[in-house]
Amino acid sequence: MKIVLIDAHTANPGDLDWSALEALGDITVHPRSNDDEVVERLRDAEAVLTNKVPFNAERIAALTNLKYIGVTATGYNIIDIEAAKKAGI
Repeated sequence: MKIVLIDAHTANPGDLDWSALEALGDITVHPRSNDDEVVERLRDAEAVLTNKVPFNAERIAALTNLKYIGVTATGYNIIDIEAAKKAGI
């Protein structure tokens, strides 16, 4: 499984170890991502961990391999839940 942390700095400014996630698949860690980088960085991802990067219907529709969106923050208002359900996420 390809797992991408799209804005890892928000949850880990450098004092945590992401190696436990390596047991789950191929990990790519991006400390920060601009809006115009998100879709390209997640093009082949099956799972994404986000903190502040939002996932609206347009972004979700563009990421056809995505199966899981995890939020490393309180709440999930950055995810369009209906669009995610429609996409099978």
